[in-house]
Amino acid sequence: MAVTFDGGKVITAHLNGHIIKTDQSIKSGGQNSAPAPYDLFLASIGTCAGIYVKSFCDQREIPSENIQIIQSMGFDKETKLPSNIRLDIQLPSDFPEKYKAAVINSAELCAVKKTINNPPKFEIITTIK
Repeated sequence: MAVTFDGGKVITAHLNGHIIKTDQSIKSGGQNSAPAPYDLFLASIGTCAGIYVKSFCDQREIPSENIQIIQSMGFDKETKLPSNIRLDIQLPSDFPEKYKAAVINSAELCAVKKTINNPPKFEIITTIK
């Protein structure tokens, strides 16, 4: 992945042929033209859980178009970092009862959640090109 500075507060990640733009809010000096990096981080939690839920449903031929995950966070007042992240998997009324616990287990497999629970070590260096 390469990260480029593209004017103003726009920072872009180039990853596997994809371009992921970020910006800052107007309040933070940006143009609000894209999500802020931290917003993308938070979104990666719910979308990661979502792909596991979707795969679970696909494997069992359970329709998933009426499933929604609502993510909410509680923040620590001092650190301003999340102290609690809740994923509410909202299932349609006809979702098979026998799979309700299993769909939670599938969301628990999310690699983003596993990474947060077992954080990597960071190494930040500089090089002259």
